[in-house]
Amino acid sequence: MSKMSATKIAEVGFVLGLTGSIATGKSTAAEVFKKHGIPVIDGDVVAREVVEPGTDGLMAIVEVFGKEILNEDGTLNRKKLGTVVFADDESRQTLNRVLNPFIRGRIKQQIAEKKQQNPLVVVDVPLLFEGHYERYMDAVAVVYTTEAIQLERLMKRNQLTEAEALKRIKTQWSIEVKKERADILFDNTRTKEELVQQVESWLKEQSFITD
Repeated sequence: MSKMSATKIAEVGFVLGLTGSIATGKSTAAEVFKKHGIPVIDGDVVAREVVEPGTDGLMAIVEVFGKEILNEDGTLNRKKLGTVVFADDESRQTLNRVLNPFIRGRIKQQIAEKKQQNPLVVVDVPLLFEGHYERYMDAVAVVYTTEAIQLERLMKRNQLTEAEALKRIKTQWSIEVKKERADILFDNTRTKEELVQQVESWLKEQSFITD
């Protein structure tokens, strides 16, 4: 499960990157950390915060994609924007490029703040390796499942056809590639309960929890 299991982590403010790929179970793992009071910096939450009405992030998106991606109340129409970027690789890359400085800056700020007060800080970023966020982490944990299971779960969860699900999966690095780059591996090829137990066991091994 872990390349680090033999060595206890003793540093104060240890920063653990948490990633996976779509429908591999990363959110389930993140909830375990939260349950134990461990701060989790959620990249998806940050991405929403930086495009709230009145933010520079939202203004930057409008400059590129036009006011058509806004709702009448000035908020971002995520469904409309999603339709645009999932249909076209160039548009998706453009969106990532526009938002990257805002998201990266906010995540780095939160890491700096939280690591001063907590023995462990988890940074939950879906595109951690793709965005080279590993440089800000002391270690990276990957929530893994096979590509076949990933496809099956995504189709069921989002009510997608196989072609639609594959298209979304291919917007990220292969989970097999991420598995090879992991410092810690949480295997989610079986049940949710077994995944939860693996995260709990790692926390106990590293003395971040005692019960």
